[in-house]
Amino acid sequence: MRRTLTMAAVAAALLVAVPGGPLPVSEAEAGNAVAPVAAGRWSAHEARAFWTAERMASAIPWPPLPHARHESAELPEPPGPVDPAAPDPEPVPGATPTPVGTEPAVPSPDAAATPTPTPTATPVPSPTRTPAAPSPLPAPAPAPAVVPRLPALTPGVGQDFDGVPVAGRMFLVKGGGAYFCTASVVSSPGRNLVLSAAHCLLGSDTQQVAFVPKYTKAKPQPYGMFPVLRDAGGRSRIWIDPRYRSQGVDRAAALDVAFAQVGPNARGVPVESVVGGNRLVTGAGYAHARVTLIGYPSSAARPRLCANRTTKFTSTDTRIPGSFLRINCTGYPGGTSGGPFLNHYDARTGTGDVVGVIGGWKTGGDKSDTSYSSYFGADIRNLYERAVAGAKASR
Repeated sequence: MRRTLTMAAVAAALLVAVPGGPLPVSEAEAGNAVAPVAAGRWSAHEARAFWTAERMASAIPWPPLPHARHESAELPEPPGPVDPAAPDPEPVPGATPTPVGTEPAVPSPDAAATPTPTPTATPVPSPTRTPAAPSPLPAPAPAPAVVPRLPALTPGVGQDFDGVPVAGRMFLVKGGGAYFCTASVVSSPGRNLVLSAAHCLLGSDTQQVAFVPKYTKAKPQPYGMFPVLRDAGGRSRIWIDPRYRSQGVDRAAALDVAFAQVGPNARGVPVESVVGGNRLVTGAGYAHARVTLIGYPSSAARPRLCANRTTKFTSTDTRIPGSFLRINCTGYPGGTSGGPFLNHYDARTGTGDVVGVIGGWKTGGDKSDTSYSSYFGADIRNLYERAVAGAKASR
């Protein structure tokens, strides 16, 4: 399975945006069905009771429908190899962000955090336009870090690893089925925002949403569980650009970004205070010498890690307009959607500058070895600011 939506999947995705229009459960998903949970209080305690280790392990990638893996006429040229251990090149003034690392706090086994809404995506700049100076957003206060050492990487070759605290699985229920995508913590004033792909969280029937940092099958809750909060009407507090909802996953592929507000853990601690947060950077351009890509592939027991350079991909398909970040990294099928593109990854803090998420072009690409991201420009910054304001107002 791949992240691309077929026409049937597009129709299904649009169905979930209509109140009262649950997705049909296919035969393949029959064993994935879960009993509905009434709208109401959704705290860390309820989330932990609902998302048992067995239910998390049985969740499948969203979207669940079979994806085409056709050869595209617009196949990317493979970027040249890079050395993940090499120092970052000097930034080009006005084109690349200043490196920033945020340090996660010492992990708490029962930690859970408050979900936070996200900014809207912006139109991709013209290929000939000089990128605007990047706009880094607030970094969290430093805290003692407990960060695992990453394995040695061959550029462009993905490998399974034990994960990092700032990234994890986003679990959700749609149409009676248990699903997941990838998500990561983004630094915010409320310390309670999580970033993923819009196509993962689209739809009024997206419920029982919870973020689990550094999930693995062997250790399903190493830092606790952080429920995506609900409003008074029982809807999950998720921010997606309205154009993505109205135009659909292809026409608005350049806006495939979502922010969610997560609640505190069972001890009342915000997620960013537990695991740290990546700094959102907008206007940084498309080409980065080394980006660290993290995602949770399909039924794998552990997440996947890769490092490579990114290049600019501009669609010539009028049905899917826009320009996107593109990276060649092997082994990123369904489930990795929403995984962060981290620039200037800091091995000491386990965080970096997030400049993209797997999504956008064909919801992340039609091949598991090449991934895409919507461009993080003014629209994404605006969406983030809306999420920050909405999260503050809800407290």
